[in-house]
Amino acid sequence: MAAGTSNYWEDLRKQARQLENELDLKLVSFSKLCTSYSHSSTRDGRRDRYSSDTTPLLNGSSQDRMFETMAIEIEQLLARLTGVNDKMAEYTNSAGVPSLNAALMHTLQRHRDILQDYTHEFHKTKANFMAIRERENLMGSVRKDIDGSGVNNRRTELFLKEHDHLRNIAMATKENMTSQRGMLKSIQSKMNTLANHFPAVNSLIQRINLRKRRDSLILGGVIGVCTILLLLYAFH
Repeated sequence: MAAGTSNYWEDLRKQARQLENELDLKLVSFSKLCTSYSHSSTRDGRRDRYSSDTTPLLNGSSQDRMFETMAIEIEQLLARLTGVNDKMAEYTNSAGVPSLNAALMHTLQRHRDILQDYTHEFHKTKANFMAIRERENLMGSVRKDIDGSGVNNRRTELFLKEHDHLRNIAMATKENMTSQRGMLKSIQSKMNTLANHFPAVNSLIQRINLRKRRDSLILGGVIGVCTILLLLYAFH
């Protein structure tokens, strides 16, 4: 193997190891972000029942932005590592010495296994994060619905109380009117009894009733004439 090609291979291996180290650190941070999102979401749901020291350092929107940024960075590193592995495969295929080619293939396979493990870990962590975020969004929507339902229940309770209050007033008014009607009937009965015993009083009452009917007819006629005049004026 020529010195130039050997240096090229070592340079590719150096790039691969550097990218693998960067991916390892990024994936650790990415996994911690997913775990912290789960814990912070749990604390958000119990914030009203526990002390304020359980409040997460980052809110959901900040964690979402950090998640998107880290996911893009990891995807870029995986793409770069894939490119380096492809170059290493091309170099291995171009090597003419069988024993040397076998050693290069063994090294290349190790780097491919590392790339596959990192890719699998990234997609698994990303899927877990997406599932947790979707679940928390769903729970938040349910909590809003429950809160809205609580408000509606309180409004309904107030309406029912107001309805009961008005119903009690109506019942009291009805009982009062029934009592007054019974009292008027009792007074009328007593007056009829007095009229039967005293014919002069009965005659006086009859004249009063006739005058009341006559006054009612006159008043009704006046009202009718006024109504007709108003209608004629309105239509003209």
